[in-house]
Amino acid sequence: MRTLFFLIQKEFLQIMRNKTILIMMTILPIFQLIVLSNAATNEVKEVKIILLDHDLSETSRALTRKIMANEHFRLIDQLFSKEQALEKMQANEADIILEVPGNFEKEFVRGEKPAMQMLVNAINGQQATVGSGYLRNIINTYNRDIFSEIHWMPRPATSHSGIDVSSRYWYNPLLRYTDFMVPGILAELTALLTIVLTAMNVVREREIGTIEQVNVTPIKKWQFIIGKLVPFLCVGMFIMTVGLTVGKIVFDIPMVGSLGLLFVYAFINLIAVLGFGLLISNFADTQQQAIFVAFFFILIFILMSGLFTPIDSMPTWARYLTKANPLAHFIAVSRKVLMKGSGFLDLTSEFIYTTILAIIFNAAAIWSYKKQE
Repeated sequence: MRTLFFLIQKEFLQIMRNKTILIMMTILPIFQLIVLSNAATNEVKEVKIILLDHDLSETSRALTRKIMANEHFRLIDQLFSKEQALEKMQANEADIILEVPGNFEKEFVRGEKPAMQMLVNAINGQQATVGSGYLRNIINTYNRDIFSEIHWMPRPATSHSGIDVSSRYWYNPLLRYTDFMVPGILAELTALLTIVLTAMNVVREREIGTIEQVNVTPIKKWQFIIGKLVPFLCVGMFIMTVGLTVGKIVFDIPMVGSLGLLFVYAFINLIAVLGFGLLISNFADTQQQAIFVAFFFILIFILMSGLFTPIDSMPTWARYLTKANPLAHFIAVSRKVLMKGSGFLDLTSEFIYTTILAIIFNAAAIWSYKKQE
């Protein structure tokens, strides 16, 4: 234990002497959390729409006013030529082209269903899907309320029939995207920064030659790995604390659940990601190699973490791969604890998977570390 204590002390001294690590521990996570939480949003605004109104009736104008009253849409132009509208979409000046036929109002009066065409620019899949969904919802609402919009048309006897549905949003009643994104981004920053720091640490010592002095000492491989792991575990917990503080002060994120439970899970998760970072450093000869390999896996971890794309929407094989992604579990636990107030029993699977990953990654790091006996 005395040997291990001195190894940990050495690592803390190296960390405190490295100004770059100190910046990555303090200023960098705060800056990233504030910028990314404000920029990363699933909301779709400013959907650019072009209207082709061939009817120019009071009914079609009322529909146009209803669409433009919605904050999600911005009217780019009202044209009469479909070719001109398609040219604007080709130039990426429009997201949606809505074409109203010439007999729009007449078919309404006769009780028929007028056909409208919606052309959607699907280059941006999310913009196309969400924007067209908004527009369909507005048209459907207008369709139901058409008799109140056109005052001279008699109201049918069945106009009051139907089902009244009331909605209530749980866990995020105001639908604030920051409440959803900040816990996920905080978990991402905490895990990824510690991966990069540990991946570079051993390689840096190898480059400057100080690791050779350690290799010729009688310390065990597991002592060396633990000596490297403990200081950066403290760094990760510090980043987590700073991030939660900034998230509460700047974004007023909810903290419904137990922060103690969240920190216990963060402790286990950081052991897993630190073991992964040390595993990378064992196979890299230079810091550039370590950073390249680390970012290769970081991209996979982020894209398959559920931060932006729900894991349930992924293919079956991808959902199985997320079981080996510590970042996916970290984000899920952060959101469940902070927003839902989930307890340990609700997080059992995340704790089990993360503990298994921690054992595997650190065992592989100890096994792969090449020490001169």
